[in-house]
Amino acid sequence: MRTSPSLAAYLAYSRRTQTRPLPPETPRPAGELVWIHITNPVQAPALVQLAERLTQQRPDTSVLLTVAGEALLKKIRTQSMIIAASPSDTVAAAEVFLSHWSPDICIWSGGNLQPALLTYTHRAGIPLFLVNAEESQLSPASWRWFPDLPRALLQSFQRTFTQDEATARYLRRLGVSKERVNVTGPLQENAVTLPFNVSDREELSNILRGRPIWLAAMLDLQECFTILEAHREISHLSHRAMLIIVPDDPDQGTAFQEVLRQQDLRHIIWSEGELPDESTQVLLADTHGEMGLWYRLSPIAFMGCSLVAQLGGRDPNEPAAHGSAILHGPHISHYISSYARFADAGAARSVGDVSTLASALRKVIPVDQSAIMAHAAWDVASRGAEVTDLILSLIQDELDQRAAR
Repeated sequence: MRTSPSLAAYLAYSRRTQTRPLPPETPRPAGELVWIHITNPVQAPALVQLAERLTQQRPDTSVLLTVAGEALLKKIRTQSMIIAASPSDTVAAAEVFLSHWSPDICIWSGGNLQPALLTYTHRAGIPLFLVNAEESQLSPASWRWFPDLPRALLQSFQRTFTQDEATARYLRRLGVSKERVNVTGPLQENAVTLPFNVSDREELSNILRGRPIWLAAMLDLQECFTILEAHREISHLSHRAMLIIVPDDPDQGTAFQEVLRQQDLRHIIWSEGELPDESTQVLLADTHGEMGLWYRLSPIAFMGCSLVAQLGGRDPNEPAAHGSAILHGPHISHYISSYARFADAGAARSVGDVSTLASALRKVIPVDQSAIMAHAAWDVASRGAEVTDLILSLIQDELDQRAAR
């Protein structure tokens, strides 16, 4: 890292903190450990997806996600990796953190650089890569007393991936060589298709040929009444319409069956081996691991856990990956940035009750309208694939090189 009076002054200031933090309680897993640092809630879903894909491709590799801020920490939903709060930016905290975790590589996202932590990471010989770099996050106003601090810190990254050309120019003005700067656009979630049973799809497609189909996916039991009432209204307009319900918890299938009986709707239970016929109004898909099938059969998907406060919604990238137009309720806090991208592209619509859901379905259920929304959804969901693949390849190459030493 470049010698910097500002960096030396910052580190001297950070050493004033006398309290040395305790090591984390979570033990370091054996083998390779990739450290991904998340600074922005907008970027979190894409980085979590990146980490999940890495562990799928490299099962013996563990991932540590560090998160800036308790609010963001609570929003991240994953069970396949370690999640921890970012250490405070002091020399003592950096030493304890790095001594405990000893990561093989660090992926730092966005900006909001922590000088002490990054300096000691670099000094430990841990490769640093900056993704989703944005100029506004690289030189905060609080650093006005440390004028050459951004220049010193940005030199420590082996490669930087920027969201735009303006950020790339900023980096080059600070002396980062053009070979180490790539303009990729933002890292975003991308479409990942789910597996399905081919024979089931062919059989159901033949049975349901020509019928308007819509899906209520990951539905909470409290939402079931709204969904069924909207389906009744749609059936007056399109009497052959059929609804597929997938409970958020398939083990609650019995409770959903009871609601269907109370509503006096002609329905079948997928787990019991039943197949729909011309009179079937609702198919209850109460099994695990078959979402790939239901998305492929349904040109319209209402994403559940979004009509009830506190549930946070479910991932809109799933229906987008399979050619479905997207409807959802107002409570989507876990995926709000994702839904915003789809809404901006005309691929998703928000509803709040029976009336607005039925109205949205009437507009979308014509084949040409659902196809327009589905195409827009796919376009949005697939944009991040190239950037994600690039970063995954970089991580794998770096880990392979370290393993060969």
